[in-house]
Amino acid sequence: MALDRRDFLKRSGFALASAFLGRTVGGKAEAFRLHYAVSSSLYGKLPLSVIVPQVKKAGSEVLDVWPLPHGNQREQIEKLGHEAFKRLLARNGVKLGIITRYDLGPFRLREEMKTAREFGAKLLVCGGRGPRGLKGAELKSAVRAFAEKMKPHVEEAARFGVTIGIENHANNLIESPDSMKYLVEFVDSPHLGIALAPYHLPQRPELISRIIRDLGGRLVLFYAWQHGKGCHKKLPKEEELLQLPGRGPLDFRPIVEALRDIRYRGWTEIFMHPVPRGIPILPTAEQVTQEINRSRRYLETIIRKESGHG
Repeated sequence: MALDRRDFLKRSGFALASAFLGRTVGGKAEAFRLHYAVSSSLYGKLPLSVIVPQVKKAGSEVLDVWPLPHGNQREQIEKLGHEAFKRLLARNGVKLGIITRYDLGPFRLREEMKTAREFGAKLLVCGGRGPRGLKGAELKSAVRAFAEKMKPHVEEAARFGVTIGIENHANNLIESPDSMKYLVEFVDSPHLGIALAPYHLPQRPELISRIIRDLGGRLVLFYAWQHGKGCHKKLPKEEELLQLPGRGPLDFRPIVEALRDIRYRGWTEIFMHPVPRGIPILPTAEQVTQEINRSRRYLETIIRKESGHG
């Protein structure tokens, strides 16, 4: 990913970039910080009435709702009713910021855009499905075709005031560093960006950091998530939790430095998958929140040390 970042940002849409750039307060640069969102899937299929009060306890005001099989909170919204869910959010001072819909994919999001607009959510996350295992000219050609197909959907997202975030999910077309680079080059819109999951990349901090710097303002969601020992076979809980920042071996210091360098203002989700899917990462909501906060303290310690305050 050798794209010149200044030229890249210029061509990739100043609107999104400026939304995520650092601001000044009283003529001084605002101190860098991460803006956290909480994924409902970490709580399995626990009720929204249990999860929503946990969001502020986990250092956030923003909820990301997931559907089956990882959680069922998106389905719960329909069962509960939109107005009742709005009241639940308001009582707890929480906003619906993100809706994750891997089940729909990138080409069936129109109805979900309406829901996002109703609740004020700004980001819809899905995978970038397509041919797998391509490289070189074949990969570039396939991503170009995918991008052309995406353009009317991105235009619709703009009309609804939302952004589509494509995760670099394994076994998808949009998976590798090059595929991400090509996608944001071919779709020059602030309403399409990358939801970056280090789990699905080689566990090399310098590579992940370079991707962050190259994406710049087109990075719309950062999953604070590492591979650890994986998430596809049942492991002892202590080994399963190695996916989380501060538990597994991945050094997040260069990664946080890269986020600081691009003055990242998008959402960060402390994340992992349990085995099997659809269960909380720990038995109770309170334990899940404590584990989120454990990883959050690790990331915040890095930020303090990077800024000379730790």
